[in-house]
This record gives sequence, structure tokens and C-alpha cells, in this order.
Amino acid sequence: MSKRSYTFTHAITRKPGISVTEGLRAIDTGTPSLDLFLQHHADYVTALKSTGAEVTVLEPLEEFPDSVFVEDAALCLPEGAIAMRPGTPSRIGEAAVMTAVLKKLYNDVRVVEGPGFIDGGDILTTETEILVGTSARTDSAGIEELRALVADWGYTVRELETPEGVLHFKTDCSLLDENTILSTKRLADSGCFEGYNVIYVAEGEEPCANSIRYNDLVIMPDGFPQTEAILREAGYDVQKVGNTEAGKLDGGMSCLSLRFSPPA
Repeated sequence: MSKRSYTFTHAITRKPGISVTEGLRAIDTGTPSLDLFLQHHADYVTALKSTGAEVTVLEPLEEFPDSVFVEDAALCLPEGAIAMRPGTPSRIGEAAVMTAVLKKLYNDVRVVEGPGFIDGGDILTTETEILVGTSARTDSAGIEELRALVADWGYTVRELETPEGVLHFKTDCSLLDENTILSTKRLADSGCFEGYNVIYVAEGEEPCANSIRYNDLVIMPDGFPQTEAILREAGYDVQKVGNTEAGKLDGGMSCLSLRFSPPA
């Protein structure tokens, strides 16, 4: 069976800038420490590189405080890349900047033009389909445009609903392998993962549902020992990375990178 949904050669990340302290957040739990964020980010890049990844580390974009969360700006697939149209006005410009980066790696870069909106954080790509959750940042019109953009690449796009009070669809889930999804109970209870194996995060450890599978490694935020034990018991190789500062801006492991294998 193909493993292209989590087997990659490349990743793109962006260092947090001084302006990250002005980043968006649903609830103010304190101002992120730039020094600690930079350390966590460096640890994250090291974890990716340990799997053999070729990691592009972009310099900060001070005019876009949330641009450290590069995943929201694009969707990278084996056939090509698609620039998103983020659902927050202050972030729309991030997609154009990322488009220029992606054109150095892909011959085929497509763009969500609108009027709909779509954030990469609402998209979970599996071996058989692209799951997209509507949220405060992603609407049905944005999903419909994505569906049209990937049709000739043979992808099925399935529209789902992100639970109320949850920022992004992938805030509450992540892909562990071709058949298995790590999820919170509140998201999986909607029935959206029927046909997949689901591993639930431990009660009280919901934030670690946003982890990433990159090649043979599951990279998860530090500080969630029960879920870590569940994953190790299930046979996964786990690497923990600090995420306290990104977490203050509602960011997690998937938000911090674009993960892909560009066409040969």
C-alpha cells in the first residue's frame, strides 16, 4: 500500500519573528517568549531532519505575525501545490509569499482565488481522500474551489465540520499511518473517521491530537505522557518537541511546516 500521505523528502518552515507576540489567539494565555519559541522551532527542525528531510527554513515575515504557521498558507501534494486563501484578513497575504517559495519546487502551483476561504490547518490528507473541516477560517465555498482544483489529480475531497470552539479541523486530529488517525473523542464522535482506525488521545490531553507523522517518526508536543505511552504501546516511534509558545497562539505540530515530496 502507498504511504505517500506521510512519507516525504522535504519540509518548509519559517522562523517566528519579533512580531509573533502580536499573533492571533482565541484565548489570551500569555505572551509567547520569542527566545523559547526559537528554541522549540529549532528542535522541531532537528526532529524533521532526523528523518532524512530536506528542510527549508524561511526567515521571519514581521509584517505577518502568524506566518510561522506555514501550513495554513498552502497544501502540498505529490502532483503540485495549492496556495490557500486564509480565512483571517491579516493572513491572506501569507499565501502569495508562499506561492513564490513553492514555485521554486513545483512546476504546477495553483491558487484558491475566492470568494471562499480555506486554511491548510483544516485539511487532513489520507491515502484515499482529502478531508476538510469547515471552521471559522474555512467555508464551504473555499472547499468547493479546492475540490475543483484537485479534480484532475484524482483526489476526492470530503467536507466535514470542525467541532464548535475548535480553531482548525487538525487541532483535533492527525494522521498516524495509512489507516490510522489520532483524534480527540469530540471530533471522532461526529463519525467523520468511519472506515479508519482511530486512536484517542488521553482525556485531558486534547492539544496533542495535533501531532505529525513524518516518515518513520511521530512528532508530538511535549507534556502529554499518557498519549505518548498509548502511541509507543501501539508501536510508533515518538519524538517530543516543546510547544508551549506556539500553543499560546493556538498552534501545534502540523501548523509549523509544509511536508511534501516534490515531483522528481
